[in-house]
Amino acid sequence: MSCKQRFPFRFGTTSYIIPADIMPNVEFLRDKVDDIELVLFESDEFSNLPTDGDIRRLSSVAADSGLTFSIHLPLDVYFGNESREERRRSVGKCLRIIELCRPLPKSAYVMHFESGPGVDINRFGSAEKLGFVDNIRESVSELLEKSGESADQFCAENLNYPFELVWPAVEELGLSVTLDIGHLEFYGFPVESHLERYFHRTRVLHMHGTKDGRDHNSLVHMQPDTLDMVMRHLLENPVAGRVFTMEIFSGDDFFSSCGVMEKRL
Repeated sequence: MSCKQRFPFRFGTTSYIIPADIMPNVEFLRDKVDDIELVLFESDEFSNLPTDGDIRRLSSVAADSGLTFSIHLPLDVYFGNESREERRRSVGKCLRIIELCRPLPKSAYVMHFESGPGVDINRFGSAEKLGFVDNIRESVSELLEKSGESADQFCAENLNYPFELVWPAVEELGLSVTLDIGHLEFYGFPVESHLERYFHRTRVLHMHGTKDGRDHNSLVHMQPDTLDMVMRHLLENPVAGRVFTMEIFSGDDFFSSCGVMEKRL
């Protein structure tokens, strides 16, 4: 089953569909999708960062298969943290990954705006929210300056707090958006109003369903009206290079999601 090059957008999924490392997943997906989200992480205990040799192999496979990669920057970076040292550490971690992935054909860099591990931004008072957004501005400005990458390559993703909180910084810095439709459904935010307000800046869509109180499941579990709404926006507002990522993490979810999408060809 393949939906590669069958939609007026780049159809993709994550680098963790089969239970293996990144390279076997890319080989498995190369003839099935147009874009692969590389989910990268690095810690003292474990790292899945590709080696230089892996990067050369990824570049070769991409050239042969017409693939692009959306690079999901690490989840444990905290651009909005109160500590300047922590913010600089976060920027440095992202810069290392950007430099590593520089040879790859990229559709986008996806990033989260967080304050710290386990910190619920919804609980912030007015002053804390202002400080959080100011810290994001500072961190991302430094990232843009040191990376040399175009601002619109970087896509801020909506999370569990209202995206309108960080939208002024996104707009001011010239960033793009990763509109995570699965998050909107999971956290109870209105999909239609988010599409109307942010779709013009959306470079990447994250699509996944909710099942048994957990997200990142097959599109079988996404509300059909929601998927229809997204498809309508994609077809009525075609943009070259926009990415539709099924953000799921198993073969069963991948193939059942492809079945859902085939019905919308």
